[in-house]
Amino acid sequence: MADKNNFEVTPWDVEGNVDYRKLVEKFGTERLTDDLKERIYENADARNLYIDRDFVFSHRDMDKILKDYEEGNGFFLYTGVGPSGPMHIGHIISFKMTKWFQENFDVNVYIQFPDDEKFWTRDRSYDEVEEFAKDNLMDVAAVGFDPDKTFVFKNTEYIGNMYKAATKLAKRINNSVVSAVFGFDSSTNIGLNFYPALQLLPTFFEERRCLIPAGIDQDPYWRVQRDVAPKFNRHKAAQIHNKLVPALTGPEGKMSSSRPRDAIMLNDGPEDVRKKVMERAYSGGQVTKKEHREKGANLSVDVAYQWLKNLFLEDDKKLEEIGRKYSNGEMLTGEVKEILVDKINEFLEEHRKRRDEKGEELKEKMMYDGKLARRMWDRNIDLG
Repeated sequence: MADKNNFEVTPWDVEGNVDYRKLVEKFGTERLTDDLKERIYENADARNLYIDRDFVFSHRDMDKILKDYEEGNGFFLYTGVGPSGPMHIGHIISFKMTKWFQENFDVNVYIQFPDDEKFWTRDRSYDEVEEFAKDNLMDVAAVGFDPDKTFVFKNTEYIGNMYKAATKLAKRINNSVVSAVFGFDSSTNIGLNFYPALQLLPTFFEERRCLIPAGIDQDPYWRVQRDVAPKFNRHKAAQIHNKLVPALTGPEGKMSSSRPRDAIMLNDGPEDVRKKVMERAYSGGQVTKKEHREKGANLSVDVAYQWLKNLFLEDDKKLEEIGRKYSNGEMLTGEVKEILVDKINEFLEEHRKRRDEKGEELKEKMMYDGKLARRMWDRNIDLG
């Protein structure tokens, strides 16, 4: 167990209060510099809240992605979600980041639903996994991707188009590598031993370079892709990493569907959100009102402030005012939480409206009927 001075980040779990500077060094990624941020904005002709606030902060080969784009070669995007339960706010951030890149760079997006992997790893029936997949698909559709430039697929449906290429990829990945990266051991079922080939395959869906927007905890997976890509004379996948969305209960760890009381789920109603934030959100304020007025809040550990800063409050002047007043004791924790409650409920209301009005139509188009989807169903993936 990590103590307050240590932390551990793996694709499966996060312990401790993450020091992102040290994590960049540990993983061997690169910080997203101001110069690289401006280069992204110049090409996109738009700014992005997550990048501005340093919530998206790290990368691999983002400079190569931009060079490809500037030279007219383009790139494509890949992301996904495992259908193991309802989606939460933390899930949707990477999808919103992916959508921003699609919208501003006019590129294709491939979204994988590894329903097979979740059946193999979770104590759930196949029917339960499929029900979660249906629900998650509607949430992904509500993000607002271009339905003609987006292909959403479930592994169990699309496997016939992928299997030939997956067998070639699987032959190039040995058990010692996936055991080290994915934590497999002698008790791991044989389905999971094959799954990494399916997870990495979408990075080769196009000849161009692939960009993966994701939480930095997922970076170890893509190191396997970067090892194997040269064996097929293909590009190593690039990544752009966001920090981890903390659970309501504190700055340590990350939000998880397995702890719904400490997460904001996409299906939470206004009163659910209010109750969770007011009762569960970790405060950087002082114990008593008198002490708080004297000492103020520690913004670095205050969940409500950090969520406003990184995810929800676009107004820089308003954020600066809240930070100043809260840190010097003029504002109380409850006041900051009230602002966050309103912002979250506004976000969720807009999301549910898109889901209810357009979700089913967009889901069908992205999976089967859109231009990119039709092309993908008409081809069998091959690596040569």
